[in-house]
Amino acid sequence: MKIIRVTFFLLLCALAGTAQKKYTINGYVKDSLNGETLIGATITVKGQSRGISSNQYGFYSITLEEGSYTLVCTYIGYRERQVEVQLDKDLHINFPIVPKSYQFEEVVVTTRKRDANVKNAQMGKFTLPIEQIKSVPAFLGEVDLLKTVQFLPGVRNAGEGSAGIYVRGGGPDQNLILLDDAPVYNTGHLFGFFSIFNADAIKNVSLIKGGMPAQYGGRLSSVLDVSMKEGNNQKWQVDAGLGVIASRLSIQGPLKKNKASFIISGRRTYIDALVKPFVKKSSQFYGSGYYFYDLNAKVNYIFSEKDRLYLSGYFGRDVFDFQNSKQSLGINIPWGNATGTLRWNHVFNQKLFGNTTLVYNDYNFTFNAAQNNIEFKLNSGIRDISLKQDFDLYPYTGHKLRFGGIYTFHKFTPSVVSGKQDSTVFRPNNAQVKYGHEAAVYVQDDWELNDKVKLNAGIRYSWFQQIGPYKKYTTDDNGNRIDSIVYGSGKGVRSYAGLEPRLTVRYALDDETSIKASVTRNMQYIHLVSNAGTTLPTDIWVPSTYKVRPQISWLYAAGLFKNFRDNMYETSVEVYYKDMRNQIEYKEGYIPSTIDDTENSFVFGRGWSYGAEFFINKTKGRLTGWLGYTLSWTWRKFPDLNFGNKYPAKYDRRSDLSVVAIYELSKKWRISASFVFGTGNAATLPERFYIVDGILTQQYSKINEYRLPAYHRLDVSAILTPKKNARRKWKSEWVFSIYNAYSRKNPYFIYFDQTGSPFNGTLQIQAKQVSLFPIIPAITWNVRF
Repeated sequence: MKIIRVTFFLLLCALAGTAQKKYTINGYVKDSLNGETLIGATITVKGQSRGISSNQYGFYSITLEEGSYTLVCTYIGYRERQVEVQLDKDLHINFPIVPKSYQFEEVVVTTRKRDANVKNAQMGKFTLPIEQIKSVPAFLGEVDLLKTVQFLPGVRNAGEGSAGIYVRGGGPDQNLILLDDAPVYNTGHLFGFFSIFNADAIKNVSLIKGGMPAQYGGRLSSVLDVSMKEGNNQKWQVDAGLGVIASRLSIQGPLKKNKASFIISGRRTYIDALVKPFVKKSSQFYGSGYYFYDLNAKVNYIFSEKDRLYLSGYFGRDVFDFQNSKQSLGINIPWGNATGTLRWNHVFNQKLFGNTTLVYNDYNFTFNAAQNNIEFKLNSGIRDISLKQDFDLYPYTGHKLRFGGIYTFHKFTPSVVSGKQDSTVFRPNNAQVKYGHEAAVYVQDDWELNDKVKLNAGIRYSWFQQIGPYKKYTTDDNGNRIDSIVYGSGKGVRSYAGLEPRLTVRYALDDETSIKASVTRNMQYIHLVSNAGTTLPTDIWVPSTYKVRPQISWLYAAGLFKNFRDNMYETSVEVYYKDMRNQIEYKEGYIPSTIDDTENSFVFGRGWSYGAEFFINKTKGRLTGWLGYTLSWTWRKFPDLNFGNKYPAKYDRRSDLSVVAIYELSKKWRISASFVFGTGNAATLPERFYIVDGILTQQYSKINEYRLPAYHRLDVSAILTPKKNARRKWKSEWVFSIYNAYSRKNPYFIYFDQTGSPFNGTLQIQAKQVSLFPIIPAITWNVRF
């Protein structure tokens, strides 16, 4: 016993002798020219391998033992900054860093740490700087971040005219798309040919398609996190652009230098204005037209180093009008999103950062039609109010804890119909309005065990409840209503909940090579119901109910990551398998109805997807860009569809190839090109035609048994930046672009043309392909004051 006491005493003495005091350094990383905070900047200690990255608001915190250190702040595209510190107390140090001037021999176009591809535990994450997005060729010269995201491996679209993205076998509703923390439910303008994101108002774009961190939830496949600019707090700045079909204007500046700033950015098409002079007033279609517009706004105020307030919003609308005076017909279809985000940052102490967020979101689609004295109106949409609290805790070097919670109140309006004839108003009791509570809490730890092993582990608990007012009907075998149960306002109808574990592991083989593996479970409580392959405004969002169960997925992924030539080339190979349960489709023979509840037409099954993704990214030099290739399979199996047999999903593609190249030709000229190739979409087509009672009828194939022709396209662009005139207060650039350079006739859809008569033996039926766009040149002029 005496030996044990002596040993214990000696151990305490040893610990006391080796223990040293520890202190914490925290602060913000920001652009020294405009005051914008920088997301993902790296702060390291010179001579040591470990460090920390700034969070979504540019905040960092690092704890070290007492002593003298040199802190190094790096951010690609910016000059490195070093600060000498004598650490004998807690310190607050901000890093205002300067953007690199143009260097002909080395042009950096990525805003990530160069070795993040290898060092970070996160899998399947891509961060796209907005300047790189602006360099990629765009349709009609309109910069489109969603179209750029579709060039990444594992991400695909549904073909021409689709703003939705399909990630690793998931549908367009399985992606959590955030604009300043506000979910975006409809991402497309012009029926999907453009996205709603105005590049002039965007600061940062991050895509996570594997190993989703616990802070995100509510979707199965991916997260696209888009951050708006905060506004220049040093000087006034005006950006404008004049394109073929749209113009843009952005104004930003300080309300109080170094304390408060704002940005307001607007965009509008003028297709209607261009077409109107060519339509005579005597034409039966006079008054028809289409346009869309966006408005982004943000203001922020720095009360102190501990408190900051942000208020941002987005409002966008598409408006389609059709007039036919001969038939006395008028149609008006407006739809769009409105979001508002209020955020408060508070630094509780050197190691704890908090963010409180209040979000309002509203998506609405309206169809108005009038003919003679009859009027008809259809409404659908979704409205959310959310409150979220997030904390970042930096207990000591090697650990970064994040924890918090979120609550959302949903209101779903799948379809509400009303009408009017003369003075008679029709309001049938067909409103399928549903309400729901959704909540979640989470905790995650980004833990660097040693130089070899790094973990990102988390757990999320989510809960959803459908609430009243709601009426649940009991039906007989023929679908006739025989009884009902009424739920009062706020009363629970059905609840669902579950744990969502997340784990990613990185093992470093050397400084330039690592292997990673991840497993994640996700639950999704709201669903997009679509009868087509694209995210059209007529698609409707519905909640989980007593009939509709939440979607559940397990995603398993592993990959090899390696950089070459001092991180000039980033490469990766990832393999994955995703299992998805409670998938939703319409039943066979579905006919849209505004009377019956839509969920009565659903059938449920499972899906699974697997594949391999290959990626090569050149990050510096005169030539930059990437090559991505995906080999994948996506399947669905429903007991009530396709005789219970599995079938390929509509967006299943065996091969998907994308190449993006950007070349700095000179200080004035920058040229770029993009090429995409994809296996044709799966399709269900008629195989046989019969004459029954004089009527031509069709017998269709099994679901998605056929393939449309392969999709491929080449786009090119050139950007001219004239030398700035010293006597002028503005600088400009010209963007010349060609969409579909070799005029490929890609299939939009297939239809069957009927000629002749079946009664005299002259009937001929021929399949024909509809293609949308031949070669399209465009010119855009951008100017900055």
